[in-house]
Amino acid sequence: MLKKLLTPFQIGPLTLPNRVLMAPLTRSRASQPGDIPGPLNVEYYAQRASAGLIVSEATQISRQGQGYALTPGIYTDAQEAGWKNVVQAVHAKHGHIALQLWHVGRVSHSLLQENGGAPVAPSALIAKNTQCFVIQPDGKAENVATETPRALALEEMPGIVAQYRQAAVRGKRAGFDFLELHAANGYLLHQFLSTNTNQRTDAYGGSLENRARLTLEALDAVISVIGAGQVGVRLAPHFAGFDMADTEAEASALYLAKEFSERGVAYLHIAEPDWAGGPDLTEKFRAQLRAAFQGTLIFCGNYHAADADALVAQGTADAVAFGRLFIANPDLVERFRQDAELNTPDSTTFYGGGAHGYTDYPTLDLQSA
Repeated sequence: MLKKLLTPFQIGPLTLPNRVLMAPLTRSRASQPGDIPGPLNVEYYAQRASAGLIVSEATQISRQGQGYALTPGIYTDAQEAGWKNVVQAVHAKHGHIALQLWHVGRVSHSLLQENGGAPVAPSALIAKNTQCFVIQPDGKAENVATETPRALALEEMPGIVAQYRQAAVRGKRAGFDFLELHAANGYLLHQFLSTNTNQRTDAYGGSLENRARLTLEALDAVISVIGAGQVGVRLAPHFAGFDMADTEAEASALYLAKEFSERGVAYLHIAEPDWAGGPDLTEKFRAQLRAAFQGTLIFCGNYHAADADALVAQGTADAVAFGRLFIANPDLVERFRQDAELNTPDSTTFYGGGAHGYTDYPTLDLQSA
C-alpha cells in the first residue's frame, strides 16, 4: 500500500493530484523540417497527462543549443505553436506540464550548428567518449563523436542569457505551467558549474560563485518572465557522463539550492547518477539539500513505486520523477494505484522513429479489453 506517492501536494501556485512526476525524456521525434512538436508528440504527452506533473523532453533554446537531431526547439514561431498544441492537449485531460529549457554546450557537432560553426562551451575542452546524433549531408542518421568546442567570449554571455529569456517568453506564451532550467547532465550550465570543464579565469570561472554565475543569470532571466513560483531547476550532482568530473559537486549543489530558495523557486529537481555512473547520493547530502532548499524537492533516479513512496513518506522528497517507466506505461499512476503489472520499455525504440515504441504502449483498459 502506497502511503504518500498518490496524495495531492502543492508546488508553486498549483495543487497537483499526485507525486508521480514524469521525468524529461529525449525521444528524438520532433517533426521535420524545423524541429517542431507535431501531432505524434501531442498524442504522446496527452497519453501521460495523469502524471502529477510532466516535465517535457529537453528543448533547445536556440540552434546553437542543439546537440541531437530531431529534438524539439522553442526558438521559432512554429515550434512555439507546436508546443502550444501539446500544452492544450495535456490541459484538456486536466494534466500539468513544465518545459525544460536546454542548451547542450559542447555536447554537439558542427552539423547541428548554424553555418557549420563549432559548438560553444565555457572552455575549449572536448567531451571525451561522448557522442551526439546527427543527420549527415547524404541524409544518413548516425551517432558521431562530439567536436572540440570554442570557448565563449565574455561579451557573448549576455547573449546566452538572452536565449534563455526569449525561450521563457515563448514557453509562457505556449501556456506551460512551469519552466524548468536544465542545469544538469553535462550540458552547458553544468559545464560552467563543473571544476573540470570550466577553466576560465574571468568572472565566470575559478571560484564556485563564479562558476555558478551563468546558471543564476539564466535563472533570473527566466524568473523575470514568468515569476519564481513557476520555475524549477534540474541539477545532477556527481553526474559522470559526457566526461564530467566535478570535484565540488555537492558544495555547488548546496550553494545553488540556497540561492534558489532565496529567490522563491518552485522546485529543485535532482537527477541522481544512475545511468551515467557516479557515486550514489548519501543520506547526509540529501538531508543537506532538504535543509538548504525550502521549495518542492524532487528526486529522479530509476525508482520504483515502493522505494519512491518511502522517500516521500520519510520527508526526504516531496515527489519522485520516473523516466523509463513512463515511456512504457502511459497510465503509470493508475498502475501504481492498482499495483498492476508494468509494461517493459523497449530500449531499441527510445530514440527516433514513429509511433512504435512511442504512442503504442497499451494501457490497463486496453490490455483487459
